[in-house]
Amino acid sequence: MAGKIRSNKQSKRFNLKVLRALAWRVLLYFLMVTVLWVLAYRFINPPITVLMVMRNVERKADGKAFKIEKDWVDLQDISTAIQRAAVAGEDQLFVHHAGFDMKAISRAYSSNKDGSKVRGGSTISQQTAKNVFLWPGRSWVRKGFEAYFTILIELLWGKERILEVYLNVIEMGDGIYGAEAAAQAYYGKSCTELTRAQAAMIVACFPNPLRWTPLHPTRYIRHRQYLIMQNIRRLGPLKF
Repeated sequence: MAGKIRSNKQSKRFNLKVLRALAWRVLLYFLMVTVLWVLAYRFINPPITVLMVMRNVERKADGKAFKIEKDWVDLQDISTAIQRAAVAGEDQLFVHHAGFDMKAISRAYSSNKDGSKVRGGSTISQQTAKNVFLWPGRSWVRKGFEAYFTILIELLWGKERILEVYLNVIEMGDGIYGAEAAAQAYYGKSCTELTRAQAAMIVACFPNPLRWTPLHPTRYIRHRQYLIMQNIRRLGPLKF
């Protein structure tokens, strides 16, 4: 009897040891794959994102045709107007923080906890990590992965690459991704030629580009455009 109890204890210790070893191995593989993935995208432009795939699944379910309009443009060729508009409208501390705006996160948490209108505290870095590496959603699991990838891109990419990727992959309309596709769709010109007012109008629609469009701006969107233009003047040139 004593031998059987001892055998059971040894078996449990063995199982725990195997599980720990397996968990460490899975964690190691995860770290290796994700670090290499992020490092690769420092030099390779992301060809497609999970959001683009999901949007087209939704389009197919609605009987619509496949649609992804995007055209990569290097940061130095993107109008400084839309670079500054994106920072002014989405993340005014972008060049200063290390991926997270703790004050904005705290304000968003307090607002959402009080039952007020749901608001986000995501920085451009967080939005880039979410758009490139993850799926849409608000679960804590996804938020955890978002924080992890945000730290990685801040460490491995730097601010200029983050802004470049952000302005090339973010959703800017139905099937429209990136500044170049948006500029062509809404103003019939390249993103290199956008004026400050046009750039601010595009960015004003970022929170919900499937609901709002620069082609038919609501009073609320025009007000956002005005505020973004004011912030552009206040922030001045971007200094990475």
